[in-house]
Amino acid sequence: MPKLGMEPIRRDALIKAAIAEIGAQGSLDVTVGRIAKRAGMSSGLAHHYFGSKDAMLLAAMRHLLAVYGSEIRAALQASDGPKARVEAIVRVSFSGSNFRREVVAAWLNFYVMAQHHDAAARLLRVYQARMRANLRHAMRPLAGARAPQMAEAVAAMIDGCYLREALGSGQPDGARAVAQVQAWVEAAMTGVET
Repeated sequence: MPKLGMEPIRRDALIKAAIAEIGAQGSLDVTVGRIAKRAGMSSGLAHHYFGSKDAMLLAAMRHLLAVYGSEIRAALQASDGPKARVEAIVRVSFSGSNFRREVVAAWLNFYVMAQHHDAAARLLRVYQARMRANLRHAMRPLAGARAPQMAEAVAAMIDGCYLREALGSGQPDGARAVAQVQAWVEAAMTGVET
């Protein structure tokens, strides 16, 4: 009989193993057995904790979104003014914990999963709505009526940087991605009347 308190530790290990395995494989064509092996446990135990591979993959995305959300909240609280809030959202989107090879692969595969899995689609809609709301709120004082349009464009650029990195090789370059998105924001804000 497992010790009390082992379930959260094992679930966390399986979630991290799922992210690593998706990154190594580059797709959702991973097996529960491979994920469990990477986590150092049996596939039976993995099925016991999650019930299915899809449930495990959704838990992995919830974990990534929780890390991202926590970093966003901290960065926004530390930001002074709307421009700093926009910069914080862009910077966190490409931070070391959010923009590394296995996380980028997980995001790309999550988008694919959301096309045919209702729970994944709901989770993706929640993430996108929060991203847009944060960007609109930060951009409203800077761009006025154009804030929703600008927020959509920045969100699309962030997604585009993830897609480009997913299709590339080597380690993602977060600093370059931040510089590209920030340069576009600066150029788009030139001449904007609020």
